[in-house]
Amino acid sequence: MQWWTLFQKELIENVRNVKWVWVPLVMILLAVMDPLTNYYLPQIIDAAGGMPDDTEIQLPEYQPADVVMMSLGQFSSMGVLVIALMSMGVISGERKSGVSELILVKPVSYLNYITAKWASLALLTLVAFSLGMLASWYYINLLFGALSFGALLQVLLFYGLWLLLIVSISIFYNTLVKTPGLVAFLTIATVMLMGLVTTIFSHILEWSPNRISTYIQQMLTTGSVPSDLTGAAIVTLMMIVFLIFGSVYTFRKKELAS
Repeated sequence: MQWWTLFQKELIENVRNVKWVWVPLVMILLAVMDPLTNYYLPQIIDAAGGMPDDTEIQLPEYQPADVVMMSLGQFSSMGVLVIALMSMGVISGERKSGVSELILVKPVSYLNYITAKWASLALLTLVAFSLGMLASWYYINLLFGALSFGALLQVLLFYGLWLLLIVSISIFYNTLVKTPGLVAFLTIATVMLMGLVTTIFSHILEWSPNRISTYIQQMLTTGSVPSDLTGAAIVTLMMIVFLIFGSVYTFRKKELAS
């Protein structure tokens, strides 16, 4: 009952902050931007005044899997920024303002407090991401060719884990520092550092969470789930659990110290 009460409080707070409006809208925009832009690029060029005479532009014939990766590419860059911005003050802001102390004066479990906030952000992220990919899937089937709904569900499952990892990273930094802007910076910097390390040591880090997108592309091309994608998903899930419990430990230690 305590966890459910805290979870409801977070949901209501996200509604009041209009996060349930702007986050899905931004995610939908990110998902459909590249498919629509690439399909209507010739018309866009003509509307802008056209190209000089004797200039030919050979546009590739995109397959549905290619267009899905365009949408995921937007989530890998701008989507990370959206998650970092919407979650940067969820705990650090309350710690800075003293709200967390008022809540924890009551017999509130640190675990319940952290996991309720994580769950509310995770729900918002997954719903917004799903709406964005549903919109992208609609235009892909309309403009580029058939993509099965089953393939879309697999994309939502595996890439959703990656987004949940970003949420978990942000929650961890929320318990570490009290400045929301610094939380957002550290979250983005960590994701970039993970990508850099994965690129440098790609021959070793075959199950790195940052390689989930690559394996998703293989899955869409071959029609089967690569074993490396399963391994990367397991590692990502383990990191999420580790970060959640690390957040609880860090938060308890800092609150008791203060």
